[in-house]
Amino acid sequence: MKKHFPFVLTIWVLFLSSTNLYSQKKLASYVNYAEKHGNLAISHMNKYKIPASITLAQGILESGAGLSQLAKESNNHFGIKCHSDWRGEKVYKKDDGPNDCFRKYKKMEDSYEDHSQFLLRNRYSRLFTLNIKDYKAWAKGLQDCGYATDKAYANKLIKLIEDYELYRYDSKKAGSSISKDKKNTKIEKPRRDRNVYKTHGLIYVEADINDTFEAIAYDMGFKVKNLLKYNEVPEGFPLYKGDIVYLEKKKKKADKPHYEHTVQIGESMHSISQKYGIQLGKLYKMNKKDSEYVPEEGDVLRLR
Repeated sequence: MKKHFPFVLTIWVLFLSSTNLYSQKKLASYVNYAEKHGNLAISHMNKYKIPASITLAQGILESGAGLSQLAKESNNHFGIKCHSDWRGEKVYKKDDGPNDCFRKYKKMEDSYEDHSQFLLRNRYSRLFTLNIKDYKAWAKGLQDCGYATDKAYANKLIKLIEDYELYRYDSKKAGSSISKDKKNTKIEKPRRDRNVYKTHGLIYVEADINDTFEAIAYDMGFKVKNLLKYNEVPEGFPLYKGDIVYLEKKKKKADKPHYEHTVQIGESMHSISQKYGIQLGKLYKMNKKDSEYVPEEGDVLRLR
């Protein structure tokens, strides 16, 4: 009798590979950067009212997590160019042009200080009317205000913040641990009635101001881990007023007539999957993208 163990083992390995295909592989350099500079970003948030998550995401993106030549040799972590008002040291390197001028700092902390001062310019004043914990609005605002020419800039920041859970720094104080909070899911208060809606054949509720998955689970009689699983987010993921929270597993494809979606500034693959009630992995797969893909404004994605 033939033994089929090798075949079964192969199928099992392929199954494991496919289930992990779209789970984000965290880069150690990005994690280390956030841990190393997290308290500095928090202190600037307290002083200048700039979200720590935004500062860290920009630092990671602009400096390659502190490993770029500009960061290592010039302590420039945010890619800030000289401009006419700069009186400090300068370095020149290829960027938009063949020999662009960039600011050089004596130490890394000076780069963070200059970044905060840079955002206090009138050009970025409307950012400070936004909720300091709304990293999506801040990311979109930075792109709208012209911080970078990259059409995917806001979406790259959002992906970094969500993949590396940088939003946790927006609720921390300098010097405190950034480890995941152990929340008490037994909320000692009366259950509140929530309106239940249906879209794309799925039932959901809308988040309120300062809402949490724990509170929604308590009110609706669900286990928190199930809500997190249905909505494909980690523990502690922030909610904003109007966010959709599904009460059941999302679908493999969008309902008709939703065939395509044109990406807008401030959207992530996750937010698009929530918009149409599609499983995140299926959205990546039907568009032949891996977990590193960042949707750019104007990209057209298949939904079914």
